[in-house]
Amino acid sequence: MRSIRWRIALPIVLLILGSLLVLTAYLAPTVRQAQMDGLRTHLLADARLLAGELQRYPDRAALAGQLQGLVLDWGDRLGARVSVVGVEGDVLADSQREAASLGDHLRRPEVRDALSLGSGTSIRESATLGYALLYAAVPYRLGDAIDGVVRVAVPFREIDDEADRLTRAMVVAALLTSAGAALVAVTVAGRLVRPIRQLAQAAERMGQGDLSARAATLRDDEIGRLGRAFNDMAVQLQSRLALYADESARLSAVLEHMADGVVMTNSSGEVRLINPAACRMLGTTRDEATGRTYMQIVRHHEISDLWELSRDTGSEQEEAIDLRGRGLYLRVIVTPLPAEDGLGSMVILQDLTALRRADRMRRDFVGNASHELRTPIASLKALVETLRDGAIDDPPAAQRFLSRMEGEVDSLAQMAQELLELSRIESEQAQLAKEATPVADLVIPPVEHLRPQAERGGVALTVELPEGLPEVNVDSERVRQVVTNLVHNAVKFTGPGGSVVVSAEQVGDQMVISVHDTGIGIPVEDVPRIFERFYKTDRARAGGGTGLGLAIAQHVVKAHGGRIWAESIEGRGSTFRFTLPLAPEA
Repeated sequence: MRSIRWRIALPIVLLILGSLLVLTAYLAPTVRQAQMDGLRTHLLADARLLAGELQRYPDRAALAGQLQGLVLDWGDRLGARVSVVGVEGDVLADSQREAASLGDHLRRPEVRDALSLGSGTSIRESATLGYALLYAAVPYRLGDAIDGVVRVAVPFREIDDEADRLTRAMVVAALLTSAGAALVAVTVAGRLVRPIRQLAQAAERMGQGDLSARAATLRDDEIGRLGRAFNDMAVQLQSRLALYADESARLSAVLEHMADGVVMTNSSGEVRLINPAACRMLGTTRDEATGRTYMQIVRHHEISDLWELSRDTGSEQEEAIDLRGRGLYLRVIVTPLPAEDGLGSMVILQDLTALRRADRMRRDFVGNASHELRTPIASLKALVETLRDGAIDDPPAAQRFLSRMEGEVDSLAQMAQELLELSRIESEQAQLAKEATPVADLVIPPVEHLRPQAERGGVALTVELPEGLPEVNVDSERVRQVVTNLVHNAVKFTGPGGSVVVSAEQVGDQMVISVHDTGIGIPVEDVPRIFERFYKTDRARAGGGTGLGLAIAQHVVKAHGGRIWAESIEGRGSTFRFTLPLAPEA
């Protein structure tokens, strides 16, 4: 087994031999079962034919004188034992024994199944013959009633003998096949191993310093490709030095363009390498940092302490550090590295400021969503408890409570719909059906829809659109939703006697649509956050809105390539503006 030739050939031979033997072991009982099933079917067919012969006789009296002769004749022709058993279990005739000596057969399983099920088979040892037989029995009729059972049986050892012969033949075939496979495997393995041996000899010569050694590459297969690769390796040894220089240049390029900062120091803490990202995070330059100590360029005690801990323990250290003075949140990873003069370090600075901001927004979103959902859910629970406590028996009160419940459910449904719409827009799943649309078609329908609400609140709602405005390339339904949200907010937060003006003007290659109101205004500190989901400037005055309208409006406008912003003076009103792209000229 030291030779690879036998390591290749022997497992193949053993696999083939094992597979064939397993196949033989699997097929032998299968074939035996198939033979037995076929013989059982054949015996049942013979029994039905004999039963048909008996049914030609009008009654048992006409049959009695000829029954024994018929059974003997059938037994000779079929080469099997044939019996006729009466419905009471008495044997009327048998081809191999005296019927009177056979006793009661009513409890025989094949007889019992034939009388109850229409046919029956069994394998058992005959009490009279002393060896196992396969029995098949079917009933026969004389007139309209079952008169008895015809039973046909053959020795079971015939099936075993046939199965044994087949198994022996399969085993012999497996051995012969394995022997042939062994001869082929040894021959093929020898041919495969020969070039490998030559390749090993050439490698030994190269190991001894003979770079002129070459492997034979006459073959056009994997071994031939291996030989050619070996020869190419000898040629390319000198070119590797140039490749090392190229790899160094690539590494420098990667460091130059990495988003993470990288600082490498020697054992004394002097900076040997620093990339632009690290310079930006630490507020230094490469010329200033190189050659100076790590402590001098970092100027932050937590980062310095982490570097010292890694150097003292010889293990990697990691910590998230907040550089409040620079507005950065960094993950600092310090990894010890072997250096020429001892143990140096590699410091990775990862800017997590944006991720931290996103995480804060996520937490705010969860908190705001929980707050918005708590009120309608609590209201619904209170209404349900009131109905359960007896209000349901007061029809006017029950109707009033149900109406309020319906309103709360509508609020929840509106919130769910707006969240779904916002999620679709944010994930870019909502496809925009853009087309050239007049500005009036975007502004007037929402205004007219909200005019009754404005009139009820004593708010003057007007539209100011100059003549000759160009069309815009937008999804009209979604932009009308933006206008609706802005006008609805303006009307809601404007008191009686106030006014809301919707206007539009072309500025360059964009259309600017404005919604100005004289309402309560927005605190200056809240203006940057009004487009966040669920954000409300004053929850005591926010009404029943979901806090999602402005967030949806912002995402719709951004999806069209525009922007939306607000200008407000608290107590004197607000102006919301957003831009839309102009439709291309025909």
